[in-house]
Amino acid sequence: MSKKRLLTGLQPSGDLHIGNYFGVLKPFVDQYEQYESFLMVADYHALTSKKDSENLRQNIFNIVRSYIAVGVDPKKAVIFKQSDVPEHTELAWIFNCLVSVPFLMQAHSYKDKVAKGLEANAGLFTYPMLMAADILLYDTDVVPVGEDQRQHIEYTREAAAKFNHAFGESFKEPKELILKGVGVVPGTDGQKMSKSYGNTIPLFGTKDEIAKTVMSVVTDSSNERPENVYAIHKLFRPEAELAMLYEEKKGKYKDLKEELIEDVEKYVAPMRKRYEKITESEVKKVLKEGAKRAQKLASAKMKEVRQKVGVAL
Repeated sequence: MSKKRLLTGLQPSGDLHIGNYFGVLKPFVDQYEQYESFLMVADYHALTSKKDSENLRQNIFNIVRSYIAVGVDPKKAVIFKQSDVPEHTELAWIFNCLVSVPFLMQAHSYKDKVAKGLEANAGLFTYPMLMAADILLYDTDVVPVGEDQRQHIEYTREAAAKFNHAFGESFKEPKELILKGVGVVPGTDGQKMSKSYGNTIPLFGTKDEIAKTVMSVVTDSSNERPENVYAIHKLFRPEAELAMLYEEKKGKYKDLKEELIEDVEKYVAPMRKRYEKITESEVKKVLKEGAKRAQKLASAKMKEVRQKVGVAL
């Protein structure tokens, strides 16, 4: 039997942090060989908030380096850039014409980002339909997402259902793949770790940079165990070991943060070393090969879609 198809991706909107790693990259690395896997650099999604072209270009290189550094073999997964496959935006437009404004207004991520002060541009508003296109173009079976992104997959299934109802069976409805314990990675302030919240711990930062951010983790002085520190720490060490450590150092917040710094550094140092060795020419080669493989599938799907909606003569 052929493998099921899996797709996931990250926006090149800044340096990656441990939330990206545990929420997307590690789950992907742990299981991608079980699937026919697609790993997308979501550069068009990044334009909803990114307005610095040179910075975006560098971030694209860095995110591909990150994929490889954490253990993804480009020969065993299709690593590609969203903008290299124009069918993504073409299909997104068709989905935009099938869903209503009130439907899109219910998106949790849109309301949350606007509430946090992000500009309410049209791209941010229609983001779920571009994500639906990303997924449905490839007849994707499963999509690893954080718990807070479950709604995006529900929106994707809705887009597929609306198209299938209007034009005939064309898209399979994907399933979300949410791993317990890493659905939402906490940041230094206890909220979801996110660049937009400024509460991240860098994935490939120096030990000094890691130490600076860990020392900034908000602690609750009313509790003998600093819960925000513990919530991050259990990503790096088994909870059975942590129970002993946190009992031994009860109330010693600085000591516990220093233990966390050492555990983070021990974990990420080998990946950082690999990351620093990957060249831009290697990245360009990976993206060129990935685009070729992704384009083949996307082109075939859009040929079918254009026929069904009536624009193909």
